[in-house]
Amino acid sequence: MKRLASVDTQAPKPGFWTRIAHPGLFLGWSGHLVIPLILLTAGLMAWGLYLAFLASPPDYQMGDTVRIMYVHVPTAWLSQFCYAVMFVSAIGTLVWRHPMADVSQKAAAPLGAVFTAIALYTGALWGRPTWGTFWEWDGRMTSTLVLLFIYLGIIALWRAFDDQLKAARFVSVVTLVGAINIPIIKFSVDWWQTLHQPASVFRLDGPTIAPEILLPLLVMSGAFSVLFLTLHLVRMRTEIVKRRIRTLELAAARAAGGAQ
Repeated sequence: MKRLASVDTQAPKPGFWTRIAHPGLFLGWSGHLVIPLILLTAGLMAWGLYLAFLASPPDYQMGDTVRIMYVHVPTAWLSQFCYAVMFVSAIGTLVWRHPMADVSQKAAAPLGAVFTAIALYTGALWGRPTWGTFWEWDGRMTSTLVLLFIYLGIIALWRAFDDQLKAARFVSVVTLVGAINIPIIKFSVDWWQTLHQPASVFRLDGPTIAPEILLPLLVMSGAFSVLFLTLHLVRMRTEIVKRRIRTLELAAARAAGGAQ
């Protein structure tokens, strides 16, 4: 008798995009990243704070007040990056109906609001000794304040709906419309007269900042970026669990109502 060909009865392993898109699989693999990301954040933050406040020299014009830059610049950068994450997630919600896109949107909004608020506060602290004023209604300051209001409005819109899937569609539209403010923040120093200086790190002709100041700035930017990644991942995991609990509560309520 001929031996029958063996048949692989095991289910195929999920691909990369499936592992990202499926909430249950996402909870599985993302859980292994939380502790390493926390340790990486702590290490980078400790190194960056040492460089920023102990190893780097004061600026020849601004003195020790330049050290505010090591918190202000990374949080200002992340205030816009968070919105970019929401923008991409909004497209994923509206176009591809990606099951994790609205989770990413909702998780990023409070983080973006906090980073924007810190950027505005540290900018005011830095502006008083540097420019002689805590606030000036110039293009970048005003557009960043508008960004904070957009974040707060999006957070309020999420909370206005009990059905989070329905809320995701409304939030996605608002997010896409509000994205017009991001290039305004970026190019405001080129379009209007402003107290802010033009780009000094990412330039075609190279950075214009002294290396002993540039290094701690880059390390602190990396530390805050990994911090955002860590918090965003944790908030996404929390949102998935909350939605599962909500689904179970609704199912239990329907079962109790049907039994009566």
